[in-house]
Amino acid sequence: MSKKNTNKVETYSFFSCIKKNFDKATPFLSNIEKGLLDQIQSCNAVYRMNFPIKIGKKIKIIEAYRVQHSHHKLPCKGGIRYSIKVNQDEIMTLAALMTYKCAIVDVPFGGSKGGIKIDPQTTSIEIIEKITRRYTSELIKKNFIGPGIDVPAPDYGTGEREMSWIFDTFLSIKPGEVDALACVTGKPISQGGVRGRKEATGLGVFYGIRELCRIKKEMLYLGLDVGLHGKKIIIQGLGNVGSHAAYFFHEAGAIIVGIAEREGAIYNPNGLNISNVLMHLKNTGSILNFPESKNIENTEKALELECDILIPAALENVIHTKNAYRIKAKIIGEAANGPITPEAEEILEKMGVIIVPDIYLNAGGVTVSYFEWLKNLSHVRYGRMEKRLSENMNSYFLQVIETICKKKIPKEEKKRILRGPREIDLVRSGLEDTMIIGFHKIRDIKKSLGIKNMRTAAFVLAIKKIIDSYEKLGIFP
Repeated sequence: MSKKNTNKVETYSFFSCIKKNFDKATPFLSNIEKGLLDQIQSCNAVYRMNFPIKIGKKIKIIEAYRVQHSHHKLPCKGGIRYSIKVNQDEIMTLAALMTYKCAIVDVPFGGSKGGIKIDPQTTSIEIIEKITRRYTSELIKKNFIGPGIDVPAPDYGTGEREMSWIFDTFLSIKPGEVDALACVTGKPISQGGVRGRKEATGLGVFYGIRELCRIKKEMLYLGLDVGLHGKKIIIQGLGNVGSHAAYFFHEAGAIIVGIAEREGAIYNPNGLNISNVLMHLKNTGSILNFPESKNIENTEKALELECDILIPAALENVIHTKNAYRIKAKIIGEAANGPITPEAEEILEKMGVIIVPDIYLNAGGVTVSYFEWLKNLSHVRYGRMEKRLSENMNSYFLQVIETICKKKIPKEEKKRILRGPREIDLVRSGLEDTMIIGFHKIRDIKKSLGIKNMRTAAFVLAIKKIIDSYEKLGIFP
């Protein structure tokens, strides 16, 4: 590859990647006015802010963003990331992805995203709190946050703690707001959070890949057996998404042969116990030197190792034209946003690799955020109204069955059947159903329109739903 092309890979605009994928989908949409397609692609509002924070005796200017990509449905929805690499192009792109994700999985939100340019690893908790609260107040000033306006959530570098600070700041500025809990999702359970939110994105990744692996025709095409059991998986990124995805794959009988992190990677062709790896990471601060595994110094090389399924769950553009042809996986599940460049995707398609795209696969987080938002608006915990009724009805049915059959049901089986649905059961059930339905909608469009890959089919599905929303609103007759 020439030096010119190498530089192109390194400086690739994330937003231009989304535009390329969008443009690939438009030929499959008939009689759609260009102006409407331009509207769908455009970011409706970009709020770039600079505000001062006093750190010790010095004043530091903090650069931050909130982008609302689409207002075809309100509120807007999207995470807030804390990273020294935060920039406007990245936040605009992630906001656009949120719009398409929500459309695909039938979550009635427009897409948005936020970011603050700080390093949460080297910034004290006190300063992070001060920045978070000031950022929230800036959003309130410009009407960029609210239960019916724009609802943030956790993203890279943020979590329950930051969401709790956002809620508290919002409530202090808008006292008496009855639906204030719904101004942000990803909160602690004690602050109106929903059980199952933390693992939602990783679990959604698991459900999406599992659904693909259940389809005999697809597995025959790849030369693999049906199901997840025994499939070898490599996961890049052991953060919240990667670690939970790894756990669920491991529980389903898949073999996690490799894990890559920023400091390097570990590999064992016979499999790694994910719980033990996480314990090792907690104790040593690194995944390296894990017992009975081989260290790999260059973390990117782990992507090229032998496996059936590769799950990039960290950064964008990690698979590009320089390494795509060395990828050995037959399935790539995009747990991260934009891990494959458009040029690399073309190479992988020619190699016969099936790519399950990010705009579908990592939508588990926003799906469960939607459930949390609904919980906050209804002011009642999932399962509270029906749990006891379900248990009483189940008990009655078991008594009838035992009487008719004249046989007692084993104690453990009886206990399992009797238990009414808890909040986490309902949340996971809703997430599973959402991911399964979304997968088959994409696959149906792919088959009916003769589209070559899942990403283009997913974009077609998303654009069609957004167009329908605009038309039904009467904005575009």
